[in-house]
Amino acid sequence: MASYSVNEDAVVFLREAIGKRRYVLRSDWGTVQPDAKSQNAYLRRHGWDEYGRWHLGLTDGAAEETKARYAFAVGDFRRVHRSGLIACVYRAAEWRHKDVELAAHELLQHLDRVSG
Repeated sequence: MASYSVNEDAVVFLREAIGKRRYVLRSDWGTVQPDAKSQNAYLRRHGWDEYGRWHLGLTDGAAEETKARYAFAVGDFRRVHRSGLIACVYRAAEWRHKDVELAAHELLQHLDRVSG
């Protein structure tokens, strides 16, 4: 099983996005999460650093500037999705990636406080 580290740059970026009210409170994550075509288009326009900020996990040992490096997406490249954070908490907890789970949980709590 792969192991993951928390993407601290993503935590900072996502916290700021939430503070700027760049979020969606109700969505079907299975429908709105970016597919491969959307990911590739975003990468072409924005590069790896910006792509990575939408992912809470960094795959340990994966090569830099590869999609395999980034895991646990929580947004659609424009806004943070509450359903994406919930999915991240669930998946990280299911596979015992505790640091990623806690980072996602903290961001979810922050989003809920901000959105009232």
